[in-house]
Amino acid sequence: MSRKSRFMSSNTVSAGLPVVIIGAGLAGLTVALHLAQEGRDVVVLAKRSLEESATAWAQGGIVGVLGDDDSVDSHVRDTQEAGAGLVDEHTARFIAERSAEAVSWLVDRGVPFSADPEGPLGLHLTREGGHAVRRIAHAADATGKAIHEALLAEVRQHPRISLRARWMAVDLITSRHVRRNEAPRCYGVYALDIDTRRVETLPAEAVVLASGGAGKVYRYTTNPDTSTGDGIAMAWRAGCRVGNMEFIQFHPTCLYHPQDRSFLITEALRGEGGLLRLPDGTRFMPQHDERAELAPRDVVARAIDFEMKRHGLDHVWLDATHLGEAFLREHFPTIHARCLALGIDIAVQPIPVVPAAHYTCGGVVTDLFGRTDLPGLYAVGETTYTGLHGANRLASNSLLECVVLGRTCAESILARPSERHPSVPAWDESKVEDADEQVVISHNWDELRLLMWNYVGIVRTTRRLERALHRIEFLRSEIDDYYKNFRVNRDLLELRNLVDCAELIVRSALMRHESRGLHFSRDFPDTLPVSFPTILVREARRRTIDAG
Repeated sequence: MSRKSRFMSSNTVSAGLPVVIIGAGLAGLTVALHLAQEGRDVVVLAKRSLEESATAWAQGGIVGVLGDDDSVDSHVRDTQEAGAGLVDEHTARFIAERSAEAVSWLVDRGVPFSADPEGPLGLHLTREGGHAVRRIAHAADATGKAIHEALLAEVRQHPRISLRARWMAVDLITSRHVRRNEAPRCYGVYALDIDTRRVETLPAEAVVLASGGAGKVYRYTTNPDTSTGDGIAMAWRAGCRVGNMEFIQFHPTCLYHPQDRSFLITEALRGEGGLLRLPDGTRFMPQHDERAELAPRDVVARAIDFEMKRHGLDHVWLDATHLGEAFLREHFPTIHARCLALGIDIAVQPIPVVPAAHYTCGGVVTDLFGRTDLPGLYAVGETTYTGLHGANRLASNSLLECVVLGRTCAESILARPSERHPSVPAWDESKVEDADEQVVISHNWDELRLLMWNYVGIVRTTRRLERALHRIEFLRSEIDDYYKNFRVNRDLLELRNLVDCAELIVRSALMRHESRGLHFSRDFPDTLPVSFPTILVREARRRTIDAG
C-alpha cells in the first residue's frame, strides 16, 4: 500500500480555523495564552497527560538579567562561551534583552518563585555553571513544575483554549495532501486520539510545534517519556531544515539508582557548592577545568565519563554534605525528599550520579518569531534551532527561550493576514489492519536507544557513527514497512519519529570534523579556528539515500 492511500477527500470547512499547538509545555502554553488573549481560538494537543512535560521536570530555573551586578552583555558573553563559538549573537542578545520582561510575565501569572525581599523583583537569584553572576530566578528546586502548574491553571480557565490530553500528532497536513502544484504550505495536522484509536483531521490557521526534544532516543535520559522528537521529525518529513542535531547535551548528574533512572540532580546544587568526588573521596574536576564544578555541562559530563572509564566505575559521587541539612532542605527540598525516599540522606551521604541525555540543542530551523521554512508552520522551544544554544546550552536559558520566543511566535501568527484554506483530505485507514506483533516495535525501540547510547554518546568516533547509521537505515526500512501496513498507535509513531531523529543526529555528527562543545570525536579531537552550524536539508538527504 502506498503512503498516499492514507488520505481521502474531505469537505472540511476552511473559515474560522483555530491555531493548533502540538505540546503542552512552557513553550506551547506561552503561545496559547498570548494568542487567546488576543481573541484567537487555540487547540493544544498533549500526547499524555497535560501535567507531563519536560517543563514540569525542570529543576533549576529561568534566566533573568535583573541584578545591579548583571547586564545583557554579561549574559550574552556567558551564553557565547558555553555555546563554544556557535551561538548566534543577535539571537542571544534579542532573548537576553527580554529576559527581565519574561520573568515579570511569569510573576504576573502567579508563579511562586523563591523570594528574597532584598532581591530584584523580590526574588532570590541563584547561580548555575557557566554564569558569571547570580541571575537564575527559581522556585526552590522545582521551578519547571511551579511554572507549568501556574500556566496550566490559567490555560484551563481560558474559554478560547481547548485542551486535548492523550492526542498525538501523526503528521502535518501540507500542500502535497491538498494540491501538489501550489507552493508548499502547512494546513493542519493529522492527530491520533489515543483513547478512541482514531486518527482525526485537524485543519488549522497555523500549526505550532512545541513538542520538546528527542532525549528518549538514548537509553539513559533525564527526559520524560514525551521527549521522542515528534516535532523535529514531522517538520523534517514536511521539508523543513534542521540544524545542529549533533549537539545533544548530557546532563552531568543524573541520579544513579535502579528505582529512579530519570531523576536529575540540578546543576544548581553544584552552583551552591556541591563537589564531585571519586569513591575514595578525591575531587577530580579541578584536574579537568579551572572552573571545576562550575564548568559548563559538556566539560563536566566528559570529565565524569572519563573518570568512570578510567577507574571502571558505574557512577561518581556528588557531595553536598558540607552544605548542611537546613540549607539542603530549604533550597533543594525536592532532591532531598526524593533521595531520602530511596534511602539516600544527602545531608550525610554523597549522591551517586551518572551523565544522561538531557537537552537537544539543535532542531527545526526557525527565526526569532518561530517561523519555519514551511508557511503556516511555527516551532518554539526545545524543538527548534534558533542559534541561542550553539554547541552547548547555558543552564536555564531554555525556559527563557520558551517564554520570549513563545510571545514573538504568537505575535507573528497574529500579524499574518487571514486567507481562505482549501479543504483538506481526511485520514484513510481502509487499507490497513491492526498490528499482530507489537513485539516488533518494542524490540526496535530498545535496539535503537541502545545503539545510540553505545555509538553516538558523549565521546564519538567516525567508525561508531557509520555503524550506527547503517543500523538505523535498516531499522527505518522495518519501521516504514510497519507504518504503511498497520493502524498507527502511539508506540509506533514515537518509534518512527525517534528513528528520524537518530538519523539526523548521526548524519550531523558525521559532517562535523572537529570536537566542539557537546560533540567530541576521537578522530577529530581539535577545535577548528572557524566553524559554522550544521544545517541539513531534506532534498540533499533524499539525493544521498537515492545515490546509495
